[in-house]
Order: sequence, then C-alpha cells, then structure tokens
Amino acid sequence: MSTSDAPHNPPRRLTDPASMRALSHPIRLALVEALIMHVSLTATQAGKVIGETPTSCSFHLRQLAKYGFIEESDPMPGRSRPWRMKRLGWLLEREPGDEAQAAAARHLGEMTLNRQLERHRTHGHGSTRAHTIWWVTPEEAAELHAGIEQLVMRFRDRLQDPGARPADAEAVEVVVLTHPFA
Repeated sequence: MSTSDAPHNPPRRLTDPASMRALSHPIRLALVEALIMHVSLTATQAGKVIGETPTSCSFHLRQLAKYGFIEESDPMPGRSRPWRMKRLGWLLEREPGDEAQAAAARHLGEMTLNRQLERHRTHGHGSTRAHTIWWVTPEEAAELHAGIEQLVMRFRDRLQDPGARPADAEAVEVVVLTHPFA
C-alpha cells in the first residue's frame, strides 16, 4: 500500500488482545500520532518529535510493525529507515464474553482517551466543546454515529497528503464521544 492509499482505507478493526496490548504503550501511541502528523519518519526523526531516544523509538517502531500498524516507507539514502502508517486509525471491537479482549480494549481506550483529554486541557484556550443529550433509538444512534463519522472524515485525505492541505491549515484533533447517559 502506498502512503497516499492509507487515508482511503477504513480504520483497522482491532479484535486481537495482543495487538491492543502492543499499541497500549505511551511511546508507541506517541509514535503513531507522530507518524500521522508527519507522514513518514525515521527513528531519529521520531525521537526528536516525541522526545525519546532513537534507540527507544527504533525498538517501538519495530514492535508497531510486528503487529501490523506501520510499515517501512520509501527508502532514504544511507542506513535511514523511514516508517509510515499502514492504516489511519483503529476501531476497538469486542466479542461478548471475551474477557481478555475486553480488558485489552478497555486499557487501550483509556490510554488514548487520557492522551486526548490531556491535549484538550493543554490547548483548551483554542478549543471548542459541545455537550448535549439525545433520546434516540438504537437505530437512530447508529444513524447519528454514521453522520458524525462522515462529517469528521471529510478531510481525512489531508492526513497523509501534505500537498492536499491548504496553506493556512493546521492540525486539529476531533474527539467524538457517545455513550448511554446513565
């Protein structure tokens, strides 16, 4: 898959507890975020972006590749080994009764949400918040989710194609949470 194909593929569906656990590491999540922002990075470049050593980044990049989250990018001169995302984003899927899967999904979900909320707190001065409660049937909730996803994914192609970004564009994180109000 080429880098330009990544935004057109749907998010990866995560069902394997081992893959969820592999992603549930602060350095690996930071590397995934850095690769989404910068399209392709070597371990040295990633280390500068996330504040880790190239050796640490190299190890964690290889782990992400082992579990299919990233792949080697176009070669660079010398020994440089750039990496890129295979797919943008993931969906956590749980099978009823699979406790190992539920625990791994819960842990990864909590880690990513905490990272997102911390960024929101840090940049709260330039962010927006909205809150509402709806009374909807399960079918209407699914329709609502699909509509929100369509709206949010409108600019997804710009993630991995810097040439598609307007000159004054900036990275904005969108986090949508829906859950029963009980």
